Amino acid sequence: MPADGEHGVATDELTRAVAWTASACVLVPAFDAGRSVGAVIDAVRAQLPELGERLLVIDDGSRDDTAARARESGCEVLAHGQNRGKGAALKTGLATAHARGWTVALTIDADGQHPADEARRVLYAASDPAALVLGVRDLSRDGAPSKNQASNAISNYFLSRFAGRPLRDTQCGLRRYPVAATLALDARGDRYDFEAEALLLASRAGVPIVEIDVRVFYPPEHERQTHFHVVRDPARIIRSVVRAATRGARTRR
Repeated sequence: MPADGEHGVATDELTRAVAWTASACVLVPAFDAGRSVGAVIDAVRAQLPELGERLLVIDDGSRDDTAARARESGCEVLAHGQNRGKGAALKTGLATAHARGWTVALTIDADGQHPADEARRVLYAASDPAALVLGVRDLSRDGAPSKNQASNAISNYFLSRFAGRPLRDTQCGLRRYPVAATLALDARGDRYDFEAEALLLASRAGVPIVEIDVRVFYPPEHERQTHFHVVRDPARIIRSVVRAATRGARTRR
């Protein structure tokens, strides 16, 4: 049964209705994801065949066989020579998408946390290609560690205060970005702070923001691989948000 899109429109119908599908792409930032990236690529391709070959893996200086596994799955790889951070990988992907004339970018993590059918729902959650679409997780329901739930709640609180509107999940990597508008925001964070900073700047710039509930998968703790530090990264996120808010205030004077 097809998932529902905006206003209850069946996703298959929405696919035919939106002209921007032909210029949409998928960006997969990856670091040391050799165990999972191939399966992620295969699943996304199965769920989104209409995107053709417009799927890029940005290998952020991996020390394992991430790039080789992605290429084995027939995916184009953009490689950073050294680890620069998730935000830097996303900016590389967005800049490449823009240079190729792609206008909408779906981002999905390489660790297998985001089911591909949920990625499809995020892509088609809004018919307006100018919208920033945010996947919203239920961390308690889906079994996220309590420390992750706490760090996300802290980030949500501070970002919502600065944005002047409630934001339910400011850290989820399953998103849909309007490419040109996102690059124009000039978000400067290079690590996990990029996603929060871009969200704040988008909200202040009047970019339409759509939130959609999504399922995520958390493997057992002994199988889980994450590069997110539950103390250091939320602190970096808050610092970046404060800097972005201050920069925006100076610009408006």
